Amino acid sequence: MHRAMGAETIIDLVLPASAAGWRLDRALAAALPQHSRERLKALVGGGRVTGAAGVLWDPALKVKGGEALTLAIPEPRPSDTIAQDIPLTIIYEDDALLVVDKPAGLVVHPAAGNFDATMVHALLHHCAGRLSGIGGVARPGIVHRIDKDTSGLLVVAKTDPAHEFLSRQFAAHTVERRYAAVVAGVPIPPNGRIDAPLARSPANRQKIAIVGVGRGKRAVTHFRTVRAFRQAAQVECRLETGRTHQIRVHMASIGHALLGDATYGRTPAELSRVLQEIGFARQALHARTLGFVHPLTQENLSFESALPADILELISRLSGAEV
Repeated sequence: MHRAMGAETIIDLVLPASAAGWRLDRALAAALPQHSRERLKALVGGGRVTGAAGVLWDPALKVKGGEALTLAIPEPRPSDTIAQDIPLTIIYEDDALLVVDKPAGLVVHPAAGNFDATMVHALLHHCAGRLSGIGGVARPGIVHRIDKDTSGLLVVAKTDPAHEFLSRQFAAHTVERRYAAVVAGVPIPPNGRIDAPLARSPANRQKIAIVGVGRGKRAVTHFRTVRAFRQAAQVECRLETGRTHQIRVHMASIGHALLGDATYGRTPAELSRVLQEIGFARQALHARTLGFVHPLTQENLSFESALPADILELISRLSGAEV
């Protein structure tokens, strides 16, 4: 149950019995998918979660299941991000949300090394502040992200109710997300399913790695070959889950890394020459299809983004060497 109290939103909830033995922050994240686990961990550490015995300060506390808890969530603090007039390709917009076709090279959210000229800066200008504050900072609106060098579709929430509704769909894995990719080699068999959990690499915290069951988050990618070339293939990847770098890591794990992805794969020499000749300097990945239920109308919406010019040029060059 949600209720407003002054400058805070109060949430009363009962943890499910199935959460027995889980960390407190994990149990809260499962019960409140509209909030990130890091956000909930910060709320616990800030003394904003109480149970029958009083304030619960430790996010690692093991829960028994069935506990009645109360969260006091403060109003989002004003964002210190300055609106910037950066052009955006908006393919859909209403009072609840907008769908953006992001170009490669545009960072979604300010972070270390990219504090300026992000999509959030552009959204603050475009929406004049009418964005949700679920993440703890007023007006960011970001429900999900794609990598800087991945192009394609993103949905952005303008209101907190829209953000919560969309977040629940992402948590339940009911959002349709299909990506176009160009990979090294030709997958055999041409279609498949990769089910391999992902977590931060213990050797390099900047990378994601496949880990043992129970050590990371479940990650499932379905792929099918759309077009086969002599040393590469165009594939469609459908996300059953949506983890950081999921497609990049999963495709590399089966020996078919994305072309141009220096982090997770090594592009064969002949293909590297093609990339250099056309100036292709990113991973060949495009978020092509995005489908979800609208928070207000309950209508099933589906959007399609055309392949960008650089990927079309890459495919054109490779098509001279089709199988």
